[in-house]
Amino acid sequence: MSDPKETALSVRPGRVVPEPPLELIAQASHRRRSLSPQQYVDGILQGQRTVLAQAITMIESSRAADRELAERILEDCLPHSGKSIRVGITGVPGAGKSSVIEVLGTFLIREHRQKVAVLAIDPSSQLSGGSILGDKTRMKSLATSDMAFIRPSPSRGSLGGVAQRTREVMLLCEAAGYQNVIVETVGVGQSETAVHDMVDFFLLIMLTGAGDELQGMKRGVMEMADIVVINKADGANRAAAERARIEAQNALHYFPSSASGWTPRALTCSTQTGHGISELWNCVLEHTAVTQRTGWFAATRHQQTRKWMQEIIQQGLLQRFESHPAIQKRLETLEQDVLQGRTTSFRAARTLLDLYRDPKPPEDNKT
Repeated sequence: MSDPKETALSVRPGRVVPEPPLELIAQASHRRRSLSPQQYVDGILQGQRTVLAQAITMIESSRAADRELAERILEDCLPHSGKSIRVGITGVPGAGKSSVIEVLGTFLIREHRQKVAVLAIDPSSQLSGGSILGDKTRMKSLATSDMAFIRPSPSRGSLGGVAQRTREVMLLCEAAGYQNVIVETVGVGQSETAVHDMVDFFLLIMLTGAGDELQGMKRGVMEMADIVVINKADGANRAAAERARIEAQNALHYFPSSASGWTPRALTCSTQTGHGISELWNCVLEHTAVTQRTGWFAATRHQQTRKWMQEIIQQGLLQRFESHPAIQKRLETLEQDVLQGRTTSFRAARTLLDLYRDPKPPEDNKT
C-alpha cells in the first residue's frame, strides 16, 4: 500500500540490485542469439523491455553479424516509430540534469500515465571503454518503474558513433510505445550539438549565479536552447534563482528570433519541491503545438533524418579508408614524415587519398 503522503513528484529510495551470476549472463546471451528478427520486432512492438534491451545491445555491438541483424530490426520497426516527443537536456556538470530528468519522468508517468525512455550520451573510460556515469544508479526511483526505460550509450571515444546508436535506440523506444524520449548530454564538448540534431525540444539547465555562468557558456549552446531552466530554486536559494532567470531571459533576447515561431524563455525549477516541473512540461507541449502548426516540427525531423544519412555515409567512408590495406601500409610512415617535417599534411593526405582511389603501383597500370 502506497504512502498517503506520497505525491507525483516524490522520489523513493532505490534498491540495490546485485550483479547476476555468470551463468545467467551466458544464458541471456544465448537467448539473444536464438531470437529471430521477427521475434525481436514482435517483442519490441509489444513493449517487452527485455527484448528491447537485447536489441539495443546488438545495435551497440561491433560484430558484423549483430549489425546486420540490428539493421533488419530497425527497418521493420521504423514504420512504428516517430510518434514520441523527443527532448534533449544539457547543462554544465553539477547542474542537476539527472535529478530534473528523474522528477520530470516520474511526473509524466504518474500524472499523465505516459511511458518515458531516457537515453544518455555517456562518456566512456579510455581504459575499459565502458560507461562511467551509471545513469541507472543516479535515477534509482525512475529506474524501478515499469513505464520507464533508462539506457546509457557509452561513446568509446567516438561521438559520431554514439550519436548514430542513440538515434537508432530512440527509434526502437518509439516503436516500443514510449511517448516521451529524453536524451541527456554530458554537457561538455560537442555532445550538445549532436543531441540538438536529434530532438524536437532542447533544454538547457543552469544554476544560480547565471551572470558568471553566461560568461563561460558557449554562445552556440544558448542559441540552441528552446528553454533555459534555473535549477535548485528552493529555500534560501529561490531569490537568487529568480535573479538568474531574469539574467538568462535578458540574454535570450539578444539572439536572433527563430523561424519556428517559438520564442525561447527562462524558468526556474526545484527537484526537491517539484516547483516548475509542470510548467516546464507545459512549455514542451506548447512548443510542440507551435512548431507543428508552423510546419517547423516536420521540416526539422526531415532535416535531421537527411543529416543522419550523411553522417552514416561519412563514418562508413572513414572506416573503409582506415581499414584499406594500402592505407594501413603507408599511414604510419606518412604520419611520421609529417611530424618530422619531411612532408606537409596536405601532401601526405593527398598521397593517401590517391592510394585509396588507385592502390596499384604506377607500373601495374601500364597497358
